Amino acid sequence: MRPSDTSRAKYLFKAHHRGAPGFVRFFRTSLGTALIAVFLVGYPCLQPTANATGAPSQPAKDKRVLPANASAPVDFPTIVERYGAAVVNISVTASEQRSSIAAPAPIDADDPLIAFVKSVVPHSPASQGSSPRAISGIGSGFIVSPDGLILTTAHVVDQADEVTVRLTDRREFKAKVLAVDTQSDVAVIQIDATKLPTVKLGDSSRVRVGEPVLTIGSPDSFENTVTAGIVSATSRTLPDGSSFPFFQTDVATNPDNSGGPLFNRAGEVVGIDVQIYAGSDRSPSLTFAIPINMAVKVRSQVLALHATSPGGLGVEVQDIDPGLAVAFGLPRPAGALVNSVGPGTPAAASGLKPGDVIIQIGDKTIDRSAELGEVAAALLPGTKTTLRLIRSRRPMTTTVIVGASAEIPKAGQNESGAADRLGLTMHPLSDEERRATGLAVGLMVDAVDGPAASAGIQAGDVVLSLNDTLVETAEDVAALEAKAGKQVAVLIQRKNARSFVSIETRKR
Repeated sequence: MRPSDTSRAKYLFKAHHRGAPGFVRFFRTSLGTALIAVFLVGYPCLQPTANATGAPSQPAKDKRVLPANASAPVDFPTIVERYGAAVVNISVTASEQRSSIAAPAPIDADDPLIAFVKSVVPHSPASQGSSPRAISGIGSGFIVSPDGLILTTAHVVDQADEVTVRLTDRREFKAKVLAVDTQSDVAVIQIDATKLPTVKLGDSSRVRVGEPVLTIGSPDSFENTVTAGIVSATSRTLPDGSSFPFFQTDVATNPDNSGGPLFNRAGEVVGIDVQIYAGSDRSPSLTFAIPINMAVKVRSQVLALHATSPGGLGVEVQDIDPGLAVAFGLPRPAGALVNSVGPGTPAAASGLKPGDVIIQIGDKTIDRSAELGEVAAALLPGTKTTLRLIRSRRPMTTTVIVGASAEIPKAGQNESGAADRLGLTMHPLSDEERRATGLAVGLMVDAVDGPAASAGIQAGDVVLSLNDTLVETAEDVAALEAKAGKQVAVLIQRKNARSFVSIETRKR
């Protein structure tokens, strides 16, 4: 079967197996087994031989090096008992709106990864003239910090008006969406609770094909439903040759399992479950998981960027590759390279600048950017600690009070507390974002609510102008909002397409 030009992703996921009828397969298997048995009995040379003492000879020792836990029995019941309480049910509600944003370019509709994410949760077609109506969905997630930080998939909570988390003890909490990364399909949400059970995160780079895995989720709202299987593949290549970095497993899952944890035999989370749809005749054993290392990067960025979270610094950082190490004059590719510093954050107060390389926080050496957020998150808000960094090829030390600043202000919020009439949370483009978007100026949308959400603006869009006036900073937005009327024309860029969106502002 050849894939159609407009359905590469469906070609990848669609099952093509058309097996023989059951009794035929059984007959063939039974006959083959019987013939092999007769063959072995009739040929003594193929049976075990005895050594000089009469004892059967021992097979040659397997010289392969096996993992330390390879011989240990798989104890899935213990994993469920230990970590089941950390798996949560997530329900969302949203208003189905007719978006005023122009449709994406045709190439985006054919993008295999976009098709993959869209296929996870089927959408009901809405009529052009229909009025907004409430829609709902259910997914899973898992707690990664005792203070309520939860990982799930982006498609579960993206553009939700309200997110509710239910624990296994039946407590329910309203959740705040901290980050939605549509590229990796990872989302980070937070509930207001303490002393919560957590899972243990593993290293997805060590996952091997054939190893047993277990998943816990909430199919059809039945919490803590457990299924198990093996890893079928650790990566996939799409028909066009592009990489598809998700794990493939044969674990039977339900759409509501999306966002749940995938455990290895050691009880470590190595992936986030995603359900695949490829038509009614798809293989029931074709499911995927997002490698947990991808999710850890998103979580670490959230911890570093959000000054309101415990240990928040208010910086955006990245890893240092060998080329950057040479460019910055570093002895080795290690540390956290600062891309941007949020205004009014602890990092800004300590004098951090883009281009600084943080190599140590307190007594902890920082080799990777993910370590900065995790180490800082372990510190209580108000803790004063030292940062060792390299700036312009020279080492220096500064002090920072973690989590000591107010939350990064929303664009368009003035000092009096009025405004935020658009429902947008934005930040100026970082150098990396400018390179990725090809824009010199603009404001990246971090989160939307109210008017902006109703107009169809999404996190990841870039706001270029308000009422035909270019915007570069939060102050620009605040000034324009203050004199704006009931409707504001907002020029945005999504991917490589630009369009104007009309937003009905909140009342003063």
